[in-house]
This record gives sequence, C-alpha cells and structure tokens, in this order.
Amino acid sequence: MGGKMENKQNKQDLGNTQFFKVQQEPESGVKKILEVVYEALSEKGYDPVNQIIGYIMSGDPTYITNHMGARSLIMKVERDELVEEIMRVYIRANNWKE
Repeated sequence: MGGKMENKQNKQDLGNTQFFKVQQEPESGVKKILEVVYEALSEKGYDPVNQIIGYIMSGDPTYITNHMGARSLIMKVERDELVEEIMRVYIRANNWKE
C-alpha cells in the first residue's frame, strides 16, 4: 500500500518545475578560478574548453592540469557553480535578460 502512495507522490512531483537557487560566492571567485584554469590549460597545450567540459561532466580532476595550481583551485568550487558562472557569462554575452 505504501508503494502506491509513493508512486502517486512521484508523479505529482514530475508535473511541477523545481526551483534551484545556488548560494553565490562572490562572482569574482569563480570567475578568477576559471581564468587561471583556462590560462594553465592553454599554457600546457590543452584545449581549455574540452578539458573544462570533461571535468564538469565527469568530476574527474585529472582533466585539469596541476600547472599553476589549477587542479586544486578548480576543486575548491562546486561543479554546479562553474556551470552557473559559464551560463551567466553566456547569457550576458548574448544580451539575454537574466
């Protein structure tokens, strides 16, 4: 009997849109980390976009070089915060309303 109640509840949840709000660090913190990581990857000859995407998608820090402390820096920030910062910059660059 309990299983039927849970299924009904799950179906109701799927009909509603969840609201997700990330607690923001100062924007410059995440932005600065991405800048350093980008520079470090570039200096080492990696494609920064591909490497950062690999890290965000997998959570595997070995996508990021140790050069300039980039790996330890990027691990200080949650991956969802990285995505949020990237999206914020993309939205601004395209003059969409935020």
